[in-house]
Amino acid sequence: MRVLVTGGAGYIGSHTVRRLAEHGHEVWVYDNLSLGHREAVPAERLIVADLADRDTLLHGLQSKRIEAVVHFAALAQVGESVKDPLKYYGNNLKLSLSLMQAMQEAGIQKMVFSSTCATYGLPTRVPIDECEKQQPINPYGRTKLAIEWALEDCAQAYHWGFAALRYFNAAGASPRGDIGEDHNPETHLIPLVLQVALRQRPYIAIFGDDYDTPDGTCIRDYIHVDDLAEAHALALQRLSPGSAIKCNLGIGQGYSVKEVIKVCEQVSGQTIPFQVSARREGDPPRLVAQATRAHEQLNWQPHYRDLESIVESAWLWHRLHPFGYKSKT
Repeated sequence: MRVLVTGGAGYIGSHTVRRLAEHGHEVWVYDNLSLGHREAVPAERLIVADLADRDTLLHGLQSKRIEAVVHFAALAQVGESVKDPLKYYGNNLKLSLSLMQAMQEAGIQKMVFSSTCATYGLPTRVPIDECEKQQPINPYGRTKLAIEWALEDCAQAYHWGFAALRYFNAAGASPRGDIGEDHNPETHLIPLVLQVALRQRPYIAIFGDDYDTPDGTCIRDYIHVDDLAEAHALALQRLSPGSAIKCNLGIGQGYSVKEVIKVCEQVSGQTIPFQVSARREGDPPRLVAQATRAHEQLNWQPHYRDLESIVESAWLWHRLHPFGYKSKT
């Protein structure tokens, strides 16, 4: 299948581009490189452009005879979305609708969408299954849910097939050590902790240690980026006209912030100091996935089932690339 991956030079996107190619798809990357990295994808497959550039987008869809889109391109910082909601509605929602309009004009009826567990907001029960009511508590989650709604309407009106994959905390890196996580600024816990192990920052900040959890720190479900990539490839294979696949992706096991720090110490062999600061607004105490539907509908099973193996892959990447893709190797 000929596939366009928007945001394909980003963290999860680049791993998915590789996995789709391994599945035999002809893959093209569409990325403005504002957050992605040219070095993360094959140069001959990269279209450097913005989703707002409608002419370039439509030309890419038509000239490459694209049959399906995997859509990652989005801003994804919860705190920033609260401070600047219009930025998120303009980028995430408006540009996604522009992409969908271009797809309709080009006759493309298949999309795998990078959604998020943030669409659930504060869950009423944990682990979270797909029957949980979607009540996002921040603009980031609301923009993602609005795109899910738009895709549902397109599936009914235009017989599109779509998958909305709601994943939890992406982590880890390719076991080859050549592509991985490189954000500026970095906001994800595991790379921040490993930066302390590399002595690039003096300590890791823990935002609140008074939650209703065994050690008082927030608990999250960490899913390896390659397992996320495989789920996107499997979802693409199962799309059919009018179909709507909505699945959670996680390993079903939660780890607290302090547990993550401990595992990073064990893997790196370094002592990792931490300091406790105030809670961040809107952080739920526990977010753990119930991913039974993904197992049943996609025949998906995570290869990385424990935090240690996930952190080991991340540590390999960060040791080889201490300054991300700008590192000299």
